[in-house]
Amino acid sequence: MPLRQAVARVNPECSCFQLHIHRSPVDRFGVFAGEMIPAGKRVIQYTGERISNREVTRRTVKQFLAGKAERIYLVRLNRDWNIDGSVGGSGAEFINHSCDPIRGRIFLYSLRKIRAGEELTADYGFRCACPCHCGSRHCRGTMCHT
Repeated sequence: MPLRQAVARVNPECSCFQLHIHRSPVDRFGVFAGEMIPAGKRVIQYTGERISNREVTRRTVKQFLAGKAERIYLVRLNRDWNIDGSVGGSGAEFINHSCDPIRGRIFLYSLRKIRAGEELTADYGFRCACPCHCGSRHCRGTMCHT
């Protein structure tokens, strides 16, 4: 799915720092710091539509059957609910995976100082066989926890 300009922005109401979305060396697009972010600070809230696991399955199957290779931007809230960042997302849905992450939850915090211009990343903690191309010296080669 081509990234639409209307979607490719960071909602300043959800972000505590200046952030920008640009092409990423990790994968497609990413979120980059527009200013230095100190360690231990709240960076951005992950927002979107709150949907059930059943709706996650319905949307995924619908995309698969339609032959679409669109991305699904989900964060699991608990065993019953998820946030779909592709609907009303804050821009945090464009944060790419890294094996050496900043930190990821519904609120994303910096674990270390982030330089202006640096790409923000989070460890997705997948349980799958997705390859990782983050380029970190700590890269596990997979997005999965072993």
